[in-house]
Amino acid sequence: MRMWDSIHADSRRGHHGHPQLAGKAPCLVVALRPLRPEGLLHRSFLTNSTIWRTYMMSPAKEFDVIDVNLAQLKQRIPLLEYLQGRNWKARRVGNQLEFVGLCPLHGETNPSFYVNSHKNLFYCHGCGRGGDLIRFVQLSLHLSFPQALAHLRRQLKPTSNSDLLERTAAFYQLTLHRHPEAVQYLAQRGLHDPAVIEKLAIGYAPGGVLRRHLCALGYPLEALLQTGLLDAGGRDAFCRRVIFPCRQHGKIVNLYGRSIGAAFPHRLLPHPKGGLFAWDSVARHSAIILVEGLFDLAVLWQAGFHNTTCAFGTHLTPEQWVQLSHCPGRLVYIAFDQDANQAGPQAARDLARRLRGAGSAARLVCLPQGFDPNSYFVQGAVAPDFATCLEQAQPL
Repeated sequence: MRMWDSIHADSRRGHHGHPQLAGKAPCLVVALRPLRPEGLLHRSFLTNSTIWRTYMMSPAKEFDVIDVNLAQLKQRIPLLEYLQGRNWKARRVGNQLEFVGLCPLHGETNPSFYVNSHKNLFYCHGCGRGGDLIRFVQLSLHLSFPQALAHLRRQLKPTSNSDLLERTAAFYQLTLHRHPEAVQYLAQRGLHDPAVIEKLAIGYAPGGVLRRHLCALGYPLEALLQTGLLDAGGRDAFCRRVIFPCRQHGKIVNLYGRSIGAAFPHRLLPHPKGGLFAWDSVARHSAIILVEGLFDLAVLWQAGFHNTTCAFGTHLTPEQWVQLSHCPGRLVYIAFDQDANQAGPQAARDLARRLRGAGSAARLVCLPQGFDPNSYFVQGAVAPDFATCLEQAQPL
């Protein structure tokens, strides 16, 4: 039986030996090299957290010229996928995670080139060379380490915003229960049912961890900045906020963050906020409850009113208006905040007029003065109390 050659990092400071770095201060150099067959031992392979960093310093300033997380390339361009994309033919061997085929690095007639798809490493028993994806590109294309990185970066598929937001929302969802302050905030807002919290995929952004997590999954920093997940300073844009993913046609189109501290309460990514919240599931109902905020919606779902949707305020976007009004005969209960300044009730009356003109029936839900659905339940109301409010709702 064969054994995998181990690949190890030879870290040397001050002896870079590269002509382009002549005259520069010493830098950290990481070299990947296979051991000789007679030196084979059971050793650990490079992990996905291996980071290549090269620093070049001038007398005046320090430049961070290369800061590439190898996991980005290993996860987004698996070695086996890269080889198969270049017509490498192989068969499974051993534990089904390894493949063998003819070596692309030298001519041979008997297959001796092995790939471990789990560890993302290769080794050829014929020519004695081995390494990871970057090392293979170096050897096969005769490139330097930086040139190989540049080549692979050009192979990366464009980052999908939807995929990036899915990963972000999943991470925030896992983070929620690790932070008691977030769970306590939900309880203060009357939200305590784990099933509802799970159904709404509510999460928490503690700040300071998202960038590292997403970069380790292979997402470039530029994508995080362009999406708005990080601010211009590279910090988590949703720091110390409870997160609600906003879906449309099954895909996340935005994230809503509610501050649990002193920051401005509401935040969305700088994208269109999409349609009415959870419309894919709410649209099938013949009677709909429309509220302003997501915590209004959350406590109503918790109380069993799953026909509730949210417009993120009182002013509907054109897309939200089409969704709400496209079904003549639908009954819409408008349960906006009962503001002391009458902004909520006035907006509800204006919307009821528009709906009536579009052929839909509207009812104005009258909560006690100063309350919105969320605060109504926080102050002790239960499902039958709100059901009474719906029964007493009046047309314009």
